[in-house]
Amino acid sequence: MPIIKQLYRYPLKGGSPESLSSVTVEVGKAIKSDRCLAFAHQTTPFNPLAPQHHPKTDFLMLMKNEKLSALQTTFDEATRTLYIQPPGAAMVSGQVDTAAGRQQLEDFIVEYLGNEIPARPKLVYAQDIDYTFSDVAARVISCINLATLRELEPVFGKELHPLRFRANLYFDGGTAFEELDWTGKTFQLGTATVKVLKATERCAATNVNPETAQRDLQIPQTLMKTFGHRNCGIYVQVIESGEISVNQIFEVPPI
Repeated sequence: MPIIKQLYRYPLKGGSPESLSSVTVEVGKAIKSDRCLAFAHQTTPFNPLAPQHHPKTDFLMLMKNEKLSALQTTFDEATRTLYIQPPGAAMVSGQVDTAAGRQQLEDFIVEYLGNEIPARPKLVYAQDIDYTFSDVAARVISCINLATLRELEPVFGKELHPLRFRANLYFDGGTAFEELDWTGKTFQLGTATVKVLKATERCAATNVNPETAQRDLQIPQTLMKTFGHRNCGIYVQVIESGEISVNQIFEVPPI
């Protein structure tokens, strides 16, 4: 049966993952502080008091800004401080709920990305702590089957680093591609109950190697050419609150 191998959250959209050993999840919510921050384009309208879902193109993201992958980012929920560690340079930090803190972080991104961005971005966050700058409007947990990645490796001719896919939950022990048949299924993850919303359609962000911050594969195009779709992974929604932990075994009802 499948077993949970890794859990992650990504506080900054396009930023690095933070590893979790366990997490409490609530009905209708994503993992707490997952994609809770983003660098928006100057022209992106965003009201932190009444946040609405925006397309990924309204923000800096790996699909277009692969240099973000070289940054190590962490977020302290208690102090609302975002820390950014660039390669070979001093760490930058700022409190995201203060204008001065956001300016420090924005100044860094402007210098770091340079001509790659047309104008100064703005760091945005929502007063609603359950809001997430996800690629999808629904509040979800993204999952990847490691058996599927191993099956895909001969297609791409190299090992696929799992973090290319920026999932919250990675599981192993099942069969390759079985997760694509789980849409609509309800099952237990730890003490939580989840329902599979849909398969995850991959974008060019997966082309970025998280170890080198370079684009070295054509994952969406290759998936489409080989399998007739761009799907790899699934989104699940929490329908009963509970705790999810690494090394927990779960079972999905048969088709």
